Amino acid sequence: MRKLFITFTLLALSVMNVMADEMMDAVRRNLALWPDVRESYIRYGEQYAGKPWLSPSARLFSEFKTNGNRTRYEAATFAKRRQLAALVMAEVAEGKGRFMGDIIDGLMSTLEETWWGLPAHYGTKIMLPDDQNVDLFNAETAGLVAWTKRALAKQLEEFSPLLMKRIDTEMERRILVPALEHDHWWKRAGMNWNPWICSNWAVSVTECEHDTSRADRAFSQIEAAMKCFVDAYPDDGGCDEGPTYWDRAAASMYDCILSLEGRGKRVELCPKLLRMASYCYSTYIADGYCLNFADSHGNRLVQQPNVMYVIGVMTGDVTMQEFAAYVAREKGFWSDASGMYDKSGNYPTLGRELVFLSMLDKFSKVEPREPQMADNWLPRLQIFSARRNGMFVAMKGGHNDESHNHNDVGSFVVYDGGKPVLVDPGVGEYTSQTFGKGRYDIWTMQSAYHNLPKINNCDQKNGKRYAARNVKYRKGALEMDIAGAYPDSAGVKRWTRKVSIDRRGIVTIDDSYELSRGHAPQQLMLVSAVEPKVVESGILLGSCRLRMNNAVVDVKVEPLADKFDPMMQSMWPDGLWRIVLSVKGRSVIKVIKEAEGS
Repeated sequence: MRKLFITFTLLALSVMNVMADEMMDAVRRNLALWPDVRESYIRYGEQYAGKPWLSPSARLFSEFKTNGNRTRYEAATFAKRRQLAALVMAEVAEGKGRFMGDIIDGLMSTLEETWWGLPAHYGTKIMLPDDQNVDLFNAETAGLVAWTKRALAKQLEEFSPLLMKRIDTEMERRILVPALEHDHWWKRAGMNWNPWICSNWAVSVTECEHDTSRADRAFSQIEAAMKCFVDAYPDDGGCDEGPTYWDRAAASMYDCILSLEGRGKRVELCPKLLRMASYCYSTYIADGYCLNFADSHGNRLVQQPNVMYVIGVMTGDVTMQEFAAYVAREKGFWSDASGMYDKSGNYPTLGRELVFLSMLDKFSKVEPREPQMADNWLPRLQIFSARRNGMFVAMKGGHNDESHNHNDVGSFVVYDGGKPVLVDPGVGEYTSQTFGKGRYDIWTMQSAYHNLPKINNCDQKNGKRYAARNVKYRKGALEMDIAGAYPDSAGVKRWTRKVSIDRRGIVTIDDSYELSRGHAPQQLMLVSAVEPKVVESGILLGSCRLRMNNAVVDVKVEPLADKFDPMMQSMWPDGLWRIVLSVKGRSVIKVIKEAEGS
């Protein structure tokens, strides 16, 4: 542990320099060394030059309370912030003042908005100036404004010292005071709201808080909040909200550490913190896909090099640094840096990009390498994964009251050659229903649309008591009793499921059960990303074949595309299909590559 602490301290000192005033000099030096990267940011900003600044309307804001829609307002407010973030990055890259007029207009327009957050996180149908509730995007907008001030302080000051004063005044009433003075629930939470808000609060304090006593109090609260977050986090470092939320959970915690280091704090990276970082590649599949249990919006890679490389340097994790370089190469960062920047959050994450660019010279020397973990086991979350001979399988246990929970205890996924075969459908667009009483009326949340059984016509129930039992892991296999995830009305004493993969890459799903009632065939659901073809020897799923024992007595295939909203359509453009297997007694299903199975 001492060695780890010393290593981190030395690394942290360099990061402290990154967070100091000379950071922008490092950014500009590096952009000069890579003109293609520099020009990409300039072109990105040019598309917004001279365009009007549009603030979302009150009617759009009210839609969440009126009809449950939250996407139209979010799209409008995110577009405006994307416009500002693009212009700021273009000015940083070019440095000629060409974009400053647009930036100043955009800043003023943003500062004049009534509230910076989202209607889903607000109590009333319209915004009220005196109600400055601190939510994710109130804080995220504050972070964007703070980083804009840091990046362009000289230019903004030259335009007018009154603009700088206006920024500080608005930041004080919107984030600095309300975050400090109110006992917000998220300060004690073990989920993404805590570090996501705190990371933006921290940089807002650094750039805009001029009261030393109040700044000290704020950072004291941020430290306490981080302790609550880490203490509540699983010891295995896994994010039960899924890889999408890792980017704003554990990764945001590291953003907080950067701000703390910038104030001269030393943060010891204990093993748990290191595991929290490595989760981003331990759940990686291949070809840009990652595990998408829970509310992960899609199963395509969401982590960005600007996050992974910086955290990889902070932790000394070479695998993470190489993974960042691999993603940068595959996504064309060196020729189209702004393309990645544009997708680095709900709108471009300016602060992360600037810190990353200040380290670009070192990043350019990292050898790209795709992480290919043969086996991974997260005992607290009860998530296992393994790959053999190009095949990948993962399975989860846990319980049905996890953050962003789906009723999916015992579900699994199978990928072949990095391509999806049997999948988790993910989650669609968020509405008022998503986090309301009707959450489990949404089809993507139900066990019937995961790779799970329906027992005596009963699906799994939500709640912490509905959990896996007798969980047993060994390399290449996970076994558990999932009967506890079903209500009493299911009449099931035991449902033992074992998912395994052998050295040839053959995946086996072995289900055996005891019922207290019911003798009719039970149903097994499988969700496929390729259109199934039922043949005499089983079911063809693209490059794979399902082979089934005689317990399977009937097969039905149902297309699911008619259930898609725009989010689901973007995730699965080719559609999804549900395979309904009627089984009587113990069933053994094998997923076999066609090359080996023919």
